[in-house]
Parts: sequence; C-alpha cells; structure tokens
Amino acid sequence: MQSDLFPDTQPEASQSSDGSRRTFMQQAGGILGFALASPIASQAETLAQKLAPVNPVMSGASPMQLRINGQVKNLTLEPRTTLLDALREYLDLTGTKKGCDHGQCGACTVHVDGQRINACLTLAVMNQGKEITTIEGLAKGDALHPMQEAFIKHDGFQCGYCTPGQIMSGVACVKEGHATTDGQTREWMSGNICRCGAYPNIVAAVREVAGRA
Repeated sequence: MQSDLFPDTQPEASQSSDGSRRTFMQQAGGILGFALASPIASQAETLAQKLAPVNPVMSGASPMQLRINGQVKNLTLEPRTTLLDALREYLDLTGTKKGCDHGQCGACTVHVDGQRINACLTLAVMNQGKEITTIEGLAKGDALHPMQEAFIKHDGFQCGYCTPGQIMSGVACVKEGHATTDGQTREWMSGNICRCGAYPNIVAAVREVAGRA
C-alpha cells in the first residue's frame, strides 16, 4: 500500500543519490584534471619558449659590411649566419641556391677574392673586406658572361637549379687552368652535382670557354 500511496518516494531518493554521486565525480575529475594539467602545461610552455624563433637583436647580432658584386652592403647579422643565408635571406640574391647545406652539391658556389667556395660552409662575418661575386654579378648589364652564353648554346642545364653553381665553378675552373681536357674538366667540376645528368653538355660549355681563353 505504501508503495501505491507514495509511488515516487523511492525513485526520488535514488535520483538524488545518483545526482550527488555524479556531481561529486565531476568535481573530483575536474580537480584531478587540473592537478595533472598544470605540470603538463608548464612543460609545454617551457618547450615552446625553447623552440621560439631567436630574435637576432637579442642574440648578439652586430653590424657588418659585405662587398658583393662591386657594391657594399650594410647588414646586421648574427655571427652564426652563413654567407649563403646572408645572400638569400637578407639581400634577396637568390641565384645562389641552397641544395644540401653541407658543402656536397656545389649549388651555392660563389667567388670570394676570385676563388670558388661553397657559401653554405663559410660565415658571412668571415668574408668582410673581401670581394664576393655571385651569379648575379657575372653579366655586364644585358651582356651575358661567355660561360652563361656557352651554357645556353650547349644546353648545359635541364631543371636549372644547379646551373648558377655550375656556371660559377666553370668560370673558376677555366681561370684555374683546369679545363684543358674533357677528363680534367670533369675532375675539377666534380664538386658540382647535376641531378638531371647534363654533364656532357656542361663539359662542352666549359671546354668551349676554355678554348677561347
């Protein structure tokens, strides 16, 4: 009879009890989650700070002058900045290519005081007071350098990515007297990789210019 007279008494008590347990679990879970999240968030913030880009002004950047293609350029760079990055990222001289960044492909070849070097293996600060020549400095106005003309004539490129470095090495190779034969040319140009395999045409171009010298 009591259950008929008061049909909702037991369910209400049960619902109230369930609600209390549910509220308790939610609160306990929230507290536990906060306790666990705090050290994780702290670690994440620390990691983010370590990975954040370094502000050159705050990390020892200093003014320097580079003489490039006959012009003096004033820059403010970190001492660790490579000559390759200085040319590409700060002076917009993107003809010098970044290939392997380890001095193994020759795509970044430039001339420093008349000698060919890999720009990725030298620091910009080390080349102050020196004469730096890039692929952009070979032509005289609209007149191409003989090596550039020879590369066009002999189709010494396909994709063209390695071509600036190949041309810079070719010019140096001729100047050094290391292009008197096909075999010698291949040997002294071996530091410049052409992934398209245009080597026979490259050798022909270098040998033609050497024959005019």
